[in-house]
Amino acid sequence: MMSTRLDVPGAMQDSRAGARFALAGGFVGLCYAAISVYWGVGGALLLDTVGGSLESGGRAGDIGVMLLLWMAVVLKLVAVALPLIVVYRHRGARWQRLIGALAWTSGGILLLYGLVLTIVGLLVQVGVVAASATADQHALAWHAYLWDPWFLLWGLLTLVALHSVRRGDRNV
Repeated sequence: MMSTRLDVPGAMQDSRAGARFALAGGFVGLCYAAISVYWGVGGALLLDTVGGSLESGGRAGDIGVMLLLWMAVVLKLVAVALPLIVVYRHRGARWQRLIGALAWTSGGILLLYGLVLTIVGLLVQVGVVAASATADQHALAWHAYLWDPWFLLWGLLTLVALHSVRRGDRNV
């Protein structure tokens, strides 16, 4: 009988863990995408938490800001889908290596982006790094405590999912 990665107990456990983390990351990413969709269709709730030209352009319905929002929605949905495709893949899928590389890359970008911006944002909040005099303090706080850590969590869940699946493959 031909062995599959699920025939090995350790691989099955790693695969299940990978699936749980991928689903959790997917949920986090879908929630993030849903907020962008809401803003993209003209919603204004929480726009004051992003500040700057995104807030003003979003409130004004600026076409450039709307296009950026919809591009962000597409990228977020792709970042949600990639690790799920890797976790729930079919053996021998032609594009599996490329999809895996893209999933690892997107997870790494999410993690690093969230980590760097969270650290800098928290340093601004405690006064170690000075914000400019014209900075929107309300938006900076929201970025430090919600938006940027959200990216960090999403990236972490994605990378843990991918690592779990990779570990399961080695158990075969």
